Amino acid sequence: MPLKPSLPVVVAATSVLILPGLAFGQSDTNEEALDPIVVTATLGPKTVGESLSSVTVIEQDDIRRQQPAEFTDLLHAQPGVNVVSDGSYGKTTSVFLRGAGSSGTVLLLDGIRLRSATAGIPPWQFLPPELMERVELVRGAKSSLYGADAVGGVIQVFSLEPEAGRQGWTELSGGSHETLETTAGVAGREGRNAFLVGGVYSDTEGTNLRAGGEDKGFRNAGGLAKVSHQFDQGGGAGVTVFQSEGNTEFEGGDTDFQIRAMGLYLEAVASDYWRTRIQFSESRDEQETFGSYPSVFNTLHRSARWENTLTAGVHEFVIGSEVMVDEVAGTSEFTEDSRTNTAVFGQARLNFGATDLMASARLDDNEAYGKEETGGIALGHELDRVHRVRVSYATSFRAPTFNDLYLTVPYYTGNPNLEPEEGKMMEAGITGRYDTWFWDVAVYQNDVEDLITYVSDPVTFEGTVENVQSARIRGIELSSGFKTTNWDLNAALTWADSENLDSGARLPRRAEKNLRLDVDRLFDKWSVGASFIAESDRYNDAANNSLLPGYGTVDIRAAWNFLPGWSASFKVDNVLDRRYATSLGNDSVTFEPFDYLAAGRTYMASVRYDFRQ
Repeated sequence: MPLKPSLPVVVAATSVLILPGLAFGQSDTNEEALDPIVVTATLGPKTVGESLSSVTVIEQDDIRRQQPAEFTDLLHAQPGVNVVSDGSYGKTTSVFLRGAGSSGTVLLLDGIRLRSATAGIPPWQFLPPELMERVELVRGAKSSLYGADAVGGVIQVFSLEPEAGRQGWTELSGGSHETLETTAGVAGREGRNAFLVGGVYSDTEGTNLRAGGEDKGFRNAGGLAKVSHQFDQGGGAGVTVFQSEGNTEFEGGDTDFQIRAMGLYLEAVASDYWRTRIQFSESRDEQETFGSYPSVFNTLHRSARWENTLTAGVHEFVIGSEVMVDEVAGTSEFTEDSRTNTAVFGQARLNFGATDLMASARLDDNEAYGKEETGGIALGHELDRVHRVRVSYATSFRAPTFNDLYLTVPYYTGNPNLEPEEGKMMEAGITGRYDTWFWDVAVYQNDVEDLITYVSDPVTFEGTVENVQSARIRGIELSSGFKTTNWDLNAALTWADSENLDSGARLPRRAEKNLRLDVDRLFDKWSVGASFIAESDRYNDAANNSLLPGYGTVDIRAAWNFLPGWSASFKVDNVLDRRYATSLGNDSVTFEPFDYLAAGRTYMASVRYDFRQ
């Protein structure tokens, strides 16, 4: 049945999220646990509160405890997040952040932008969570810092980092649908030098994507290599290489994929007041599809980014420039197969006692669609030691992809007359951070002009993309957390209204209400936990003809450190065996629609050995 939380339910959930934190009274904030350092929101290390943005941080302990089968398992129903996938285990996935389109969220891996220049969607389904140490979800328009696509926000993944001394690990896992996985790695940090090499291989027969269909498998091999050196006077240099490749099956065929990212950074302290950093990066997204509609889509993204941080007392200024080049190739002919974007940007972080002010601006010049100017301003004020309010305003834009403009394939034709999306987002928030609790409330509205939306003819199934003249996305996000030696609890509740103002219809594939609860009880050598995720209904199409009902799932987990260095873990996802769908497909022969079913009840067991010296 569709989930339709009433106003009393929302009010009650709000009380659950906030009132317990107030009950603990005012006390010093546990900054390490409840106000962590983030870098994505402000181009420099600041606590979540200092960033003046709505930020969710997923730490390595959270990732290890939750034992995600896929990276997006960590993102489901987080504040402001909708995840839509064409089934489980490596199938096409989109992430909607604050209602922005599936191409309206920037994905970074250690500062390297990952995306397909043709589809415009990051490869969410191909990122192995076993190689991740930390995730920062920054909600709100950030085009003034990161350029095109940061309409809903930025999600940055930080890969594993070596600890002091030498360490190694190996893990073997097995579970439902003949799933097997092995992970191994070595790392070390001696003095100012560090290295890490790790890999993961997983293979599963998968599950059926449609009622009565055959199981569709997924095979993935991922690797990570890092080398870094810290300079005596500060700063450092490093190289990161990441790769994920394999095969995923779907209704009507299968796809061989390879995702590769390489980055080189150099950071130096030029003086007591000037710090400079330059990063060169390259990412590839290569996919060859076999079956009913064979195709090859290969995209290459190269960038060079230079940031300079200047300090003047308690104030900081960032001045930078960036050059990005996209190239595409494959079986489809594109009128244009490359384009270059140059940009200059700046940010001021000013402090006036209890009040912080941040302002940013960026100018992008793209040879395909011209110049775009974006900016943002945010103000924060400490009411007392633990309560803080913030307000902000920012503009954003998303450029049409190569597919949007030029692609022509069966049942899809690009639209060369598309204009870039342009957004204007306003936000206000208040937070309270205590010794063991925190709570945060944010309200926002994003007014988007020329929203790029996929539309299709219900009779011929011919599709294209169009500019919706205007759209309004507004919502409320509530989050809270409780952390002690024995307990780790996190809760998030989102209400979002996304509307095509021309037609009055809801924007497709966005659920209006999301709820997520994560509860873990920690003991000396073992832990138990559970997650509850619920999402309300959503429409699969722009015309609001195809309604997908809401759903709720419960996951349970346990872990045990049974010997020094040895640990075992076990989890059951979707304990109640709910079969639900977040998207629809069409049969390649009859063109009849069908639900892309998520996996039912699944289990996974693992044994891990960690070596440290």
